Amino acid sequence: MIFRTRVRRIIITSLAAFAVGTGVTSLSLIAVDKFSVKNGVGGLETAGVPEFKESDLDRAEALSSAGELSEISADFVSDAGADNLDSAAAVYSQDSSSEELELCYYTYRVKKGDMIGFIADSFNITQDTIISVNNIHQSRLLQIGQYLKIPSMPGIIYTVRKDGETAESIAEKYEVSAEKCARVNSVAVSAKLPAGAAVFVPDAQLDWVTRQEINGDLFHKPIRARYWLSSYYGWRSSPFNGKRSYHSGVDMACPTGTSVYAALGGTVTSAGFNNVYGNYIIITHHSGYKTLYGHLSAILVTRGQYVDTNTRIGRVGSTGMSTGPHLHFTVYKFGKTVNPLGLWK
Repeated sequence: MIFRTRVRRIIITSLAAFAVGTGVTSLSLIAVDKFSVKNGVGGLETAGVPEFKESDLDRAEALSSAGELSEISADFVSDAGADNLDSAAAVYSQDSSSEELELCYYTYRVKKGDMIGFIADSFNITQDTIISVNNIHQSRLLQIGQYLKIPSMPGIIYTVRKDGETAESIAEKYEVSAEKCARVNSVAVSAKLPAGAAVFVPDAQLDWVTRQEINGDLFHKPIRARYWLSSYYGWRSSPFNGKRSYHSGVDMACPTGTSVYAALGGTVTSAGFNNVYGNYIIITHHSGYKTLYGHLSAILVTRGQYVDTNTRIGRVGSTGMSTGPHLHFTVYKFGKTVNPLGLWK
């Protein structure tokens, strides 16, 4: 019985000591400072478990009893299992309800099987919060071992676009409390902010388009039949001269005549032929997006025509600079190419 009591005391005080960081280099869930800022391709185209002295344990136990501990290490939480993650979230949630509205951050190390939604629910915040605070561009590419910042309340980061914006004007954009926004960022409601300043906007959410593109749900695949990716987006060796070149899209190899559909609703702004892409179509969409469909055997739409994701716009071919039947598919965002694989369902 004495031994069992002793073990229980060591476990409790070890956790407390770990939380205050007594002699430990903490790598997870540490509170940080208050918020401050072939064929069918185209061409050209950690830390170990900490050890404690008895004196450290006694001091930690005293601090814990005095109510001075408010954070817990996610290294301990994550390695010990889901039950401990729930416990950490409970501690976190209690702290985040403070009437002082003090914004602080924790770090969380991504484990196997984690998803942004699961992590957000565990800490009583939103997916938008984790995505915004960590500047995540593609939520499906979350990596095991990656560290995420977890704020003590839901909200998103807003970067001031021009001098003179205020907490009040920013809050109005997102339809949230201006007073709360000002208090969290320690500024007056009407204080003019400099361009480039990062502002945490409590309770704000990302717009629909941003959320869709980050979650990879904005575009549909332009090929509905079976295909294989014969060439990926990015640097590669040219299939024609072997030189290193940048591929601006993805090549989807499939039989000649396979139907090609618009990946997103929009207006056909160009349709014709050139030496590189052969028969091609360009569609202009909302939010600065354009898509290009190349090497077609047939074009089934005309310039100025509105199309949606159910519109068959062309057929797969091997026109232009091509080694075999495939669709070359490029996505542009404000004139710059982006990887389509992170954007479609």
